[in-house]
Amino acid sequence: MRAIQVTEFGGPEVLVPAELDPPVATDDQLLVQVTAAGVNFADTHRTDGSYRGGVTLPFVPGVEIVGRTPNGRRVLSPVFETGGGYAEYAVAPKHRAVDVPEEVSDGQALALLIQGLTAWHVLRKSARLECSDSVLVNAAAGGVGSLAIQLAKHFGAGQVIAAASTPAKRELALELGADVAIDNDLDGYVDRVRSASGGGVDVVLDPTGGAATQAGLDCLRDFGRLVNYGNAGREGRPPVDPSALAQRNLSVAGFWLVPAMDLPGKYAEPLAAMLDLTARGQLRPLVGAEYPLEEARRSHEDLLARRTTGKLILKP
Repeated sequence: MRAIQVTEFGGPEVLVPAELDPPVATDDQLLVQVTAAGVNFADTHRTDGSYRGGVTLPFVPGVEIVGRTPNGRRVLSPVFETGGGYAEYAVAPKHRAVDVPEEVSDGQALALLIQGLTAWHVLRKSARLECSDSVLVNAAAGGVGSLAIQLAKHFGAGQVIAAASTPAKRELALELGADVAIDNDLDGYVDRVRSASGGGVDVVLDPTGGAATQAGLDCLRDFGRLVNYGNAGREGRPPVDPSALAQRNLSVAGFWLVPAMDLPGKYAEPLAAMLDLTARGQLRPLVGAEYPLEEARRSHEDLLARRTTGKLILKP
């Protein structure tokens, strides 16, 4: 089968097309003919060797797939345990496979798996969003951000402020339901947020880490909550001083989807709810560029260069 294989850690250049034997499903797995595989920032960390938990070489990257089983069932599944999403065939754990309504496209389904579940949980569980809370969504035109804007509104947020890097991305955020869109350049960032929100926000969603985390803390109102769910800036995470947080009763949370998926009610239920909202046209997963499997390298280059919006997918 055609696949992408990584035999050494590095940048996008290590994503090399290869011919490999198809995987064989065990009794607790499903063999899936992949119709599309998702591309995520975490994939770039896996290929450069910086991913939390580590990765063993050689490997086929890609941790989310949508496709058909031999009996025609259309399923969506993560493949964290088995790996190998960037390929014509992959094996999915039976307990992870969720049926996809035909009204939902491959790209939409993939947008809901990692990015959608992340947006859902950072708002509902980590930030404990309350009705009328104001929310600052960073990287607002990205996979998580674009869904977080919509879900925050769905959950009753009072104001959603979107931060993005270009006028086109800010305009898209407004189309998705953001009340205000601002430039995410750190120079003057805190002042722009405070001006847009009337003094500060209740919740900050931070996928970047580094200096952006401290800037996000400076944007919070008293009793505000910042949730970090990534290190897209590839900076060291700043130290958090509990005594400084106590000055304004602030909270900082971290979120990682992988362990959350094993908790009761945290995987299939929210995913099914989002698939249903999408099928009924009430949620708009943002599907970005589509690449042939052999152009996996270009997909990572575009992602790292911030040239993309929405969900990137590979088509075998």
